[in-house]
Amino acid sequence: MGFYSNKNVLIIGGSKGIGRSLAELLAAKGASVWVAARGQDALEATVDALKVARPDGNHGWVSIDVTNEAAVAEGCQQVIDALGHIDILICNSGFAVTGSFVDSPTDHFERMIQVNLMGHVHAVKALAPHFIERGAGDICLVSSMMGFLPLYGYSAYSASKFAIVGFGESLRQELKGHGVRVTMYYPPTTKTPGLDKENEDKPPVVLALETDNSFSKTYESADVAASMARCIERGVVHGIIGADSKFIHAMNRFLPGLTRYFTDGEVSAAQKKVAAQQGDA
Repeated sequence: MGFYSNKNVLIIGGSKGIGRSLAELLAAKGASVWVAARGQDALEATVDALKVARPDGNHGWVSIDVTNEAAVAEGCQQVIDALGHIDILICNSGFAVTGSFVDSPTDHFERMIQVNLMGHVHAVKALAPHFIERGAGDICLVSSMMGFLPLYGYSAYSASKFAIVGFGESLRQELKGHGVRVTMYYPPTTKTPGLDKENEDKPPVVLALETDNSFSKTYESADVAASMARCIERGVVHGIIGADSKFIHAMNRFLPGLTRYFTDGEVSAAQKKVAAQQGDA
């Protein structure tokens, strides 16, 4: 029997992209998986896929707005009532809107803080007492590579993702003595419906910076999900996928000045490329 066999899992933000890939993977590994998000159609489609991955599992969905603390608490209780208990909570809600700080409304900061950070806080607030009472459990807070290395055009998004890490580190210390493990996971750029939507109105410099970046590649959601599942199983505190991402993390940690030099160079190259394209248009 594997780590996930007969485990009860709740994935907030589990109906699309990385969340859905992770839900299907954990179901295939023997878990009963419930997913939470806003859109009912995507939730129902995900649960249909979970029933194929593990036909005898107790799978289900709950529609919630993660910015509404009362709704999150009610939804979590609904899952507990259906499963009896929850072993693993994965907080994966989040979105990004890009743009220069000067040109972006402060509403971008408020929205992303509410969804990306407070969505995690609301879920943990609802379930931490449950885990403490059981004396066991795993919580995974999904941040981003931009939770330690911000980039041009992502001031609001990076602020929300950095905040998740600060929250997670403190939470880890508070829950460790209760037998509850906390993992912070840092997905890189990943092919998801969210990325497609984000790219619809992404500023040209930001798009060029991502697509031509020589330091990292774009990953498939199934590969990121598999990496996250391994990190949760092993109790890894800071989870990262791929040699490229791990290199960036190590470089940023031990040689921050050199990291800034290279990333500033990437931004400059992207700006020159866009300027040349616009000049030829």
